[in-house]
Amino acid sequence: MSNIVSFSQANLPAVASLTTALRSLEKEVGPSGVVLLKMDKTGHWVYGADQTEVEDSATWAVNPFSFVHGFIAWGDGEVLGEKMVSVSQPLPELDAAPPNAKKGWETQVGLSLKCLSGEDEGMEARYTTTSVGGKRSVQTLALAIAAQVEKDQAKPVPVVRLKKDHYTHKSYGKIFTPVFEIIEWVGMDGASDSAEEPADTAAAEDAPRRRRRAV
Repeated sequence: MSNIVSFSQANLPAVASLTTALRSLEKEVGPSGVVLLKMDKTGHWVYGADQTEVEDSATWAVNPFSFVHGFIAWGDGEVLGEKMVSVSQPLPELDAAPPNAKKGWETQVGLSLKCLSGEDEGMEARYTTTSVGGKRSVQTLALAIAAQVEKDQAKPVPVVRLKKDHYTHKSYGKIFTPVFEIIEWVGMDGASDSAEEPADTAAAEDAPRRRRRAV
């Protein structure tokens, strides 16, 4: 875990203060250089303007202090307004939605991650979502962190793989939903109890080239 982002140098509040803030998501169901991460309608995790697919085997560290909630207003494929704050703060007050906002203000939640392995190692990403399935996945992860903090404050950082699930909608057919699969917990400095596994070079060489998906 030597490649994990060093959250410990970010002047963060006490780890113990996470619990109340993260559990607030149970009641509610980026900066420069950070790519936008999302799950597309076909169930693939993608990032950036080119919609590059995320590697299935890649691991990501979730910054436990990065959870945000708020509102967003979408126009015709563009963001017309966005009001986001840390989950440690109340939801922001709203005024009238921007003109041409198709659905007015929509509730949104999000978090930040950093890739720890694979071709995208070191890349920082921001994930935000307004979908029911997406908000539930963020809520599930937030509550898992809250439970972990209550058990072991020394390792509040979840290392995850980006997975998917699905359900069948009577009108829209198969709907894919994001899953943050927690594989281990580490400290804010990346310290872990588990030994680092050697890279499978042969598997990496045989892996298919990632595709850029049509927007």
